[in-house]
Amino acid sequence: MSAETSYHYRLMARALAVLDEAPPGLSLDELAARLGMSPAHFQRTFSAWVGVSPKRYQQYLTLDHARRLLAERFTVLETALATGLSGSGRLHDLFLRWEAMSPGEYARGGAGLEIRYGFAPSPFGEALVMATGRGLCGLAFTEETGRDAALEDMRARWPKATCIEDTNHIAPLAAAAFGGRGASLHLIGAPFQIKVWEALLRIPSGHVTSYSQIAAAIGHPRAVRAVGTAVGRNPVAFLIPCHRALRKSGGLGGYHWGLPVKRAMLAWESARVDAANTASGTGTDTGADPASASSSRPLALS
Repeated sequence: MSAETSYHYRLMARALAVLDEAPPGLSLDELAARLGMSPAHFQRTFSAWVGVSPKRYQQYLTLDHARRLLAERFTVLETALATGLSGSGRLHDLFLRWEAMSPGEYARGGAGLEIRYGFAPSPFGEALVMATGRGLCGLAFTEETGRDAALEDMRARWPKATCIEDTNHIAPLAAAAFGGRGASLHLIGAPFQIKVWEALLRIPSGHVTSYSQIAAAIGHPRAVRAVGTAVGRNPVAFLIPCHRALRKSGGLGGYHWGLPVKRAMLAWESARVDAANTASGTGTDTGADPASASSSRPLALS
């Protein structure tokens, strides 16, 4: 990242931390003061990165937002598949190609598999990115767990694979994935897990579903608990959007890399959808400058 980008990355991380801990109704003046900036400068900078105003983003970060998503943007997966909402060629707002490891290969625990890994900046803090010769096989976030724990967690999934740190190899793959320029995925998991991950890939950005809907979509309506476990074992966070799976009650449920990361992902995706609707004249005003909204960048979480 450039010096300016790095500065904005950390600034937005600090802003998120303040918003996350502040009581409802924190004013723009108070928020800007805590960050040592003028209100006007902070408003412009924040809106340019997120696409919506700080006040609107604060609304997205509340737990009630998850319930509103269920009420307003709940996706029935069977319908999504039947109507061609997504598929193996184009998956929501990302272009992904993916293939799965065979059950036999999975049973061998990654024996004979070479995995290269590295740490890279992402919209939600530092990410651990892992890849085989066939594509990205692992993506984790280190902000809540730390580097060592994240790496140990991911390596334990394929204990017999050879893991090689190779930042130069990983950097362009991470930049392409987080920059929306496309990614190839190599899914390594048991057959049931892969079915669940395929279902997650059908959920459009800015929308959510429930664990029970995923269970129904893969033909195992009673396996809600097993689905929840498979969602939690998703090895490619964000690109396989396990953060879009909520409890039927509207609760966030768990998130392997920390609930603050999950809330930020849902909020950022909602901000993008609303900003796009505003720019096209199909939505309500989000409080962001239209030019900023149309060129919004991912927000960093620390």
